[in-house]
Order: sequence, then structure tokens, then C-alpha cells
Amino acid sequence: MSWSGFKKAVNRAGTTVMMKTGQIEKTIDREFELEERRFRTLESAANKLQKEAKGYLDSLRAMTAAQTRIAETIDAFYGEAGVNDGVSKFYRTAVEDLDADTVKALDGPYRATVLEPISRFCSYFPDINDAIKKRNHKLLDYDAMRSKVKKLIDKPSDDVQKLPKAEKDAETAKQIYEDLNNQLISELPQLIDLRVPYLDPSFEALVKIQLKFCSEAYTRMAQVQQYLDPSTREEYAGGFLDSRVEQVLQGMRDLSITGMSAS
Repeated sequence: MSWSGFKKAVNRAGTTVMMKTGQIEKTIDREFELEERRFRTLESAANKLQKEAKGYLDSLRAMTAAQTRIAETIDAFYGEAGVNDGVSKFYRTAVEDLDADTVKALDGPYRATVLEPISRFCSYFPDINDAIKKRNHKLLDYDAMRSKVKKLIDKPSDDVQKLPKAEKDAETAKQIYEDLNNQLISELPQLIDLRVPYLDPSFEALVKIQLKFCSEAYTRMAQVQQYLDPSTREEYAGGFLDSRVEQVLQGMRDLSITGMSAS
């Protein structure tokens, strides 16, 4: 920070303290305050959307990676028994293909049509916040100059040039502040209104990408189903699978080795 910038920062800090103690009157602009609140709501929602959009892609990768790991584990669990009908091997191949082909193929389009546009939208917020910060600083300068003029009117100085100079400085400060203030009051609502037409294409792309993933996943799992034991499918559909599982568990309990710990 330059020496000039440091002095301005100190003076503005002093003005803020004097406002809090009632020594300087603070300008209240309800119209700007309303637009700033609306912008803060948009900023918070957009940043959250950016975070969740990235989280969705990460979760998609994590889910297919978890599917691949459990498929590998199931295939190892079945071992030679799975070779007879091939179901565990086919399931493993299906989820590996889903991860390798579908998710990786959707990664690029998702970034280009969803993640990057949202990130680009959020990238404008720092500039807008800088403009709001600058506007607030110029308002402090203007209020400080107004207070100086008032003091010179209430208690005239021996130097007759002080009041005209202070009035000129106050008018200049007012003009700088109002230009920034009016620009923000005009453009913040435009930014807020643009959010929907800007996001619409990304929202449509998100739905299509989700549809593509779900369709591919359904197709691959439906192909795995044909390898399952037909009687198992029928029992599941008829609600009798629980009794079959209980029969298997009873068979395990009847094994002598399961009761060795009790003796």
C-alpha cells in the first residue's frame, strides 16, 4: 500500500469511528442496501452451486470407483463357483465399462457445459465486490467532507478560503460517490436478472448428462440380470427371497464347525 493509500485508510477508519459515536452523520441509501442484499443472496447461491456442481462430478467418480471395487471383491468371493455361470465376472466387466467408458466420456462435456460456465459466472464476484468496496470508501470520503463543511459553517474559520475549498471538495466527493453508487444500483439488478438465462443451458446439459449416465447404468445392469438365477428373480418378485435366505442361514447353522465355539 502506498503512503497516500495508507493515509486514506487511516482517515476512513477515523471517519467510521466518528460515525459510530455520532460525531459524523452517515448517509443512508436504502435503494443500494436492497440491491446489495439481493446481490449477496445471489453470490451465496452461486458459490454454493459451484461447490455442489464440482461435488457431483467427484461423487459420480467415487460411486463408479466404489462399484468397481465391490465388483472385484464379489468376483474374488465367488472364485471358481462364479466361473460356472459367469455372473460375477460379467458384473465386474459391466461396472468397469461403466466407469471407463461412460463416466470418463461424460467428464469433458460436464466440465465444458456445466462446471466451467458456473465457475465463470462466479469469477465476476471479486470485481463486483471491489466496486462495492470502492463505493463504500467514496461514501466515507463524502460524509467526512460534508461534516467538515458543516463544522466550518457552524464555526467559521479565520481563513475565508477554507469554507469554499471544503464545499468544492465535498461536491467533488459527492459526484464521485454518486457516479459509483448509481452505476451499482443500475447494474446489480441486471446481473441478478441475467442469472436465469445464463444458467438455463447448463441446467439442460446437467439433466441430459444425468439421463445419459442413468440410461447407460440401467442398460448395463439389465444385461447382468440375465445371468442371475431365474428362480432367484422369481422369488424376489414374489417376496419369497427372505425365506430362501433363511434356509441358507439355517444350513450354515447346522454345520458342526459353526457350533464349535459353544462347546
